[in-house]
Amino acid sequence: MKLMKLTLLVLVSTAILSCGNNRTEQKTAEMSPIVIETPARPEGQNDVFNLTAPKMDIVRVGIIGLGMRGPGAVDRLSYIEGVEIKALCDIHRDRVEKSNAILAKHGKPAADGYYGSEEAWKQLCEREDIDLVYICTDWKTHTPMAVYAMEHGKHVACEVPIAISIDECWALVNTAEKTRKHCMMLENCCYDFFEMTTLNMAQKGLLGEIVHAEGAYIHDLRYLNFLDPKEGGYNDWWRLRFNETHNGNYYATHGLGPVCQALNIGRGDRMKYLVAMASDQFGMTEYAKEKFGEDSEMARKNYAKGDMINTLIKTENGKTILIQHDVTSPRPYNRKHALSGTKGYIEKYPRPGIALEPNEELGADFENLNAHSFLPEKEFDKMVEEYEHPITKEVGELARKVGGHGGMDFIMDYRLIYCLRNGLPLDMNVYDGVEWSCIGELTAISIQNGSVPVLMPDFTRGAWKKASSYTHAMAEKQ
Repeated sequence: MKLMKLTLLVLVSTAILSCGNNRTEQKTAEMSPIVIETPARPEGQNDVFNLTAPKMDIVRVGIIGLGMRGPGAVDRLSYIEGVEIKALCDIHRDRVEKSNAILAKHGKPAADGYYGSEEAWKQLCEREDIDLVYICTDWKTHTPMAVYAMEHGKHVACEVPIAISIDECWALVNTAEKTRKHCMMLENCCYDFFEMTTLNMAQKGLLGEIVHAEGAYIHDLRYLNFLDPKEGGYNDWWRLRFNETHNGNYYATHGLGPVCQALNIGRGDRMKYLVAMASDQFGMTEYAKEKFGEDSEMARKNYAKGDMINTLIKTENGKTILIQHDVTSPRPYNRKHALSGTKGYIEKYPRPGIALEPNEELGADFENLNAHSFLPEKEFDKMVEEYEHPITKEVGELARKVGGHGGMDFIMDYRLIYCLRNGLPLDMNVYDGVEWSCIGELTAISIQNGSVPVLMPDFTRGAWKKASSYTHAMAEKQ
């Protein structure tokens, strides 16, 4: 790891027999955290906190990666005013052609296609008639593509996670600061209707001081992981291969992003350190045996990733976050999304619930509140309606029509284009993307070293202190 310095001081507990009696005394184990170094900012660079770029009447887009996520982006962006999709790129020619068919369905002109070569995406990034490069490829190509696009004068929007190593995180930060280009991770769960409503409630103080939050990505992906790419599985088995070699939560951002916004992480607070623990691996081997046979190559592989990974995070201001990851167990889908404050509690799974202490500001519509139980359905619906986020009020109807995980994907794209066209800071900056993505390697380090604490680097290099709370930038009404 080029840009990090690992320091691990472990004082192992020892048993000392007392000379005066038969009692065994055991000294408490003291474990110093692993320190991930924050390097100095390169000379001549400044932070990109609240970065803005000149307004654009038209945002000209090039999309790289047209497998599972890319075609949906082509469709959604075609609904948004002020967007021109100029170029499409994928290794497979038929995917480019299918995405151009989506444009034709919307009455849009065909985009130029790039395909066939592993390096074709570079030609797209080098075009002079593209403002935004939208990346929907596999994880290992996210950072190289994003860096190359910024170096060639393009803003970047990239699927999650935006990086898979600390070195990649710093490469993104330093390139964004050097080029002064936007680099946003496409964390769609931050735009879920319920997550945005709870963010609005938290920002209006209904929960009091938020003390603890929980998020997760619990999603049974065994079928997709073991599905032949020719039949619709991950290209070149990339996700399965990743699970063979990595044991950490490399897909934390869906659960982490929304709660970080509610906790004002990166804007008045920061994640300070984490501790991670992984169960052993059972689910993938068992599934492979059932699908391919006891003696099959798939069943004999040593899959590194534990079935359940729990991560506890402590923030600079004393808050805690629990993040879970499990994609190999037969469990219902669950992102958790829970916020616990001094005045109440909200959760989304297994069913949405709100529990609040009595609050005079809520008026007669919400009497007899009791934080020991959730609101009845009628009162719950009334509160969700009253505290719906202004952004979902504005664009929610169209979002539900267009779709994309119930509409949150469309809201994400809408906000990206809205901010670019109005010259506003994006909802998520490069620091958000790398801080939420670095959980992957940091949890791996903690797990590999017996679940020791790992101090997180400050990718903002102090810029998180420039604001006290998270906000969505809005254009002034004319």
